[in-house]
Amino acid sequence: LVTLVCVCVCALYSSGDDVVELTAANFNREVIQSDGLWLVEFYAPWCGHCRSLAPEWKKAATALKGIVKVGAVDADQHGSVGGPYGIRGFPTIKIFGANKNMPEDYQGARSSQAIVDAAMNSLRSLVKERLSGKSGSSGYSKQGGGGGGNKNDVVELTDSNFEKMVLGSDDVWLVEFFAPWCGHCKNLEPEWAAAATSVKEQTKGKVRLGALDATVHQGVSSRYGIRGFPTIKIFRKGEQQPEDYQGGRSRGDIIAKALELFSDDAPAPEMLEILSEDILKNTCEDSQLCLIAVLPHILDTGAEGRNGYLEVMTKMADKYKKKMWGWMWTEAGAQMELEASLGIGGFGYPAMAAINTRKMKFALLKGSFSETGIHEFLRELSVGRGSTATFGGGAMPKIHTVEAWDGKDGQVSVSGSDMFQPYIYLDDHKFEALSTLIWTLFFPSNSVHTTFVLQKNSPVQTRTQKSYCRCSNKHATRWRVKYQRRTSIPADLFLHLTSDSSP
Repeated sequence: LVTLVCVCVCALYSSGDDVVELTAANFNREVIQSDGLWLVEFYAPWCGHCRSLAPEWKKAATALKGIVKVGAVDADQHGSVGGPYGIRGFPTIKIFGANKNMPEDYQGARSSQAIVDAAMNSLRSLVKERLSGKSGSSGYSKQGGGGGGNKNDVVELTDSNFEKMVLGSDDVWLVEFFAPWCGHCKNLEPEWAAAATSVKEQTKGKVRLGALDATVHQGVSSRYGIRGFPTIKIFRKGEQQPEDYQGGRSRGDIIAKALELFSDDAPAPEMLEILSEDILKNTCEDSQLCLIAVLPHILDTGAEGRNGYLEVMTKMADKYKKKMWGWMWTEAGAQMELEASLGIGGFGYPAMAAINTRKMKFALLKGSFSETGIHEFLRELSVGRGSTATFGGGAMPKIHTVEAWDGKDGQVSVSGSDMFQPYIYLDDHKFEALSTLIWTLFFPSNSVHTTFVLQKNSPVQTRTQKSYCRCSNKHATRWRVKYQRRTSIPADLFLHLTSDSSP
């Protein structure tokens, strides 16, 4: 049996639809403990895209009636359901297969036909796994209300190892104090194991779940005044006194609390320069979103200006650290294919894009590159209101391997086989003779213009090669500058141009 689940809101779905309403109270029983395959859509009632999807979701439910169940959960009302799965925007559709702890993202179109096709494809895959013996009927033991976790992921704690494992750890711990004869403890056991496995994977081991038999290891139990079972305590790094866990006892509730603790305790994401394809992939593939800034060339801002932009990004990364997004930056002109793919340049530098490498989608910051502008941009994305586009070419562009910024002001290179030529002064007539040739060779249509005002006989000092065209702006003479890769320009055409006209 396949079960297709949609997130439900009364205004979108009714009892007359072939849609099952899912809530925080029944999600574990209906979905997690099920033998079937589920497609789950998480959405919010105010979301316009969710309202557009609703009729297609109903059609899919009707088409799959008797084979696939279609359900719905209001993510605004039942946020704890989506918390363990990193739901940030709406609508989000997850496919719950054999391993209910690790659902897959649905990447198809938002039509009833595409939804039905995805359900049937996933069903065939699940059946093949079962025939080959690779998957159990659901991946969960029915004992104790459903399992799904690996008991080995729950650390067995004792009087002898508690000090070292928990109090001396750099990680956050959730510790269950239990008694073997306790019925509630037996009911909690599979939920605790499932949560331990999921939390280990999602926090990369930074939040850990342990269990201590309080009837045997009474030293630790008495220290913390354990009287009833099960009792769950939260131990944070560097704190001797724990806090009481006040949440629910389903795996979803436990996972949600663990992820909250992880984000609270985690430092701000590292601000990485895009130096290679591996750095970009490793950062963005593990994150729902990756924020990429394209900063002006170092010779345009100096170290102080660049550090100012990076400080703004660092503050915003800290503000949004619970999202566990990736944060990266590159210098204008260093990754031209990436800039072209994202359509960056129309708003000038600095520019910022939020990318999803799994869906090959991105959104551009169109406001100011400031704490206020970026906050508004990210807030819109967080609630699913930002406008998105598909990567140019539908795939990740080529990422060049470049040297890291040394943290210093830029220097102009004037000698050596890999350097460009010293300054060349041209009068207006000589420049006009070259401008057409230079434009043809070095001005691709997707490049970005930056305008500089030149004083008489005052050279433009820039580290990267540029080509120029003369532009008229009232009584001033201006040169329009194009950033180009070093290897694309013949050595004898490396020019530093100056204006021979009075501004």
